[in-house]
Amino acid sequence: MHTPTTEKIHFHPPSEAAAPVLAPLGHLVFAARAERFAALAAGHSLGDWLAFLGRLTRAQHDALLALPELPLPDAAVLAQARTHVMPPLPAAALPRPAAWRAVLREIADALAGDAPESTRRILAELRAAPAERLEKMAGELLAGNPDPQDVAALPFVAAALQVVWTALAGRLDADALGALDAPGVCPCCGSLPVASVVRLGASINNLRYLHCSLCNTEWNVPRATCTACGTDKEVAQQQIEGADGAVRAETCDGCGSYLKIVYQEKDRHVDPVADDLATLALDMLVDAAGYGRSGPNLLLVGGGGQDDLPD
Repeated sequence: MHTPTTEKIHFHPPSEAAAPVLAPLGHLVFAARAERFAALAAGHSLGDWLAFLGRLTRAQHDALLALPELPLPDAAVLAQARTHVMPPLPAAALPRPAAWRAVLREIADALAGDAPESTRRILAELRAAPAERLEKMAGELLAGNPDPQDVAALPFVAAALQVVWTALAGRLDADALGALDAPGVCPCCGSLPVASVVRLGASINNLRYLHCSLCNTEWNVPRATCTACGTDKEVAQQQIEGADGAVRAETCDGCGSYLKIVYQEKDRHVDPVADDLATLALDMLVDAAGYGRSGPNLLLVGGGGQDDLPD
């Protein structure tokens, strides 16, 4: 059985200011993630499932490239969001572009050919579902209270919503976005982060960014602080013994939460979504130690997709 190792965090801040927000590069984010899923699947005990998620992510990439340009909120709404320090594309309040349902159909069509039989049934049901049913599922998911009866379908609903919100977020001026009063919430859409990533790069080297679970925006949060409660006093990192340290769980004894943190210096191809799902054993370890996860991975929200896990 794996055992976790714990590491106290020591960090010296960089001398130059960090870019506070990084907008998603829509033409790259899903393509790179699909490649990462494929690489992680090779030889993995969950290889079939990870490979399927790679195909799902590739379908997201294709759907985003085919997506017509979607209208952003008007200038007055965006200015009001800046004035009141609110996310300009609030997931739970922004009227959802109807295009997300077309994206869902495109993803379903792309996956149906080689999906497991149980998944093909789910995709067919989504393909045939009336708009009212799909909008109800999307609304509940984005509000953080999905119906447990929908868990098998939710990863596909989430995947379509990710495409649309990523497309919208990529068109915003990241320099106009600032940290919210709640630093653990996406400054673009108000969603929770899936993980954080310590990045490589000339201007952002060794800086930690939270990665949005919905729109793929990233925002800078100081290292050695809890991303859920903000304390810097009871934070530690845990990893599976013998692992290379590219993926760790950052735990907080103050609020009892944890969130994964991934390090590009350990593996430059590491991805906060794909590597999170490839390290579910780490979640089990920190969960057994009494910590609760503070942000979702929408490709596994509510346990959706686990029917495709190999025995």
